[in-house]
Amino acid sequence: MQRQLIDASGLDLKERVVSINRVTKVVKGGRNFRFSCLVIVGDEKGYVGAGIGKALEIPEAIRKGIEDAKKNLVKVPLVKATIPHQIIGKFGAGSVLLKPAGEGTGVIAGGPVRAVLELAGVRDIRTKSLGTNNARNMVNATMAGLSQLTTVEEVAKKRGKTVEEILG
Repeated sequence: MQRQLIDASGLDLKERVVSINRVTKVVKGGRNFRFSCLVIVGDEKGYVGAGIGKALEIPEAIRKGIEDAKKNLVKVPLVKATIPHQIIGKFGAGSVLLKPAGEGTGVIAGGPVRAVLELAGVRDIRTKSLGTNNARNMVNATMAGLSQLTTVEEVAKKRGKTVEEILG
C-alpha cells in the first residue's frame, strides 16, 4: 500500500504525551539514563499521527516525538463522529478492536487508544484491547487500524460501481 505524505504545516495540530519511560544503558563507567516519550498529534478533524522521541532530557524527547509524529500523519475517514466500519488493528503483540458506535456513545477506550481517537476527531466509538497492554504497541495497533479504514465511496470507486449498488 502506497503511503501518501501529509503536510503538517497547514494543520492546527494538538499534542498529547501518552507515556514517558526512563531507559538505561549500562556501560563500563556506570549507567547512562535517557528518556523515551510516546507522543500523539492530531487536529481533531481526521488527521492523527504517533511518534517516539528519545533524549537526555524530557522536553527534548517530547519535541523529537512531536516531530516524528508529524512525519507519520494518517487521514482517518469519519462518518458523522464515528468510523465507517469495524476493524482490528494489529501491531506486534497488540491488537485493538475498533467498533463504530451510535451518536452520543462517547469514546469508550483505554488510555493510549483514547488519546489517539480523541486527537483523530472520533467522538463515538467502542474499542477493546485484545493483546498486550503496552502503550507503544496499543498506539501503533490503533494507528494501523485507522489507516486501513475505507469509506463506501472509496470501495465503490475501486470496484467501478455506484454507492447504491454496494449498499444493495
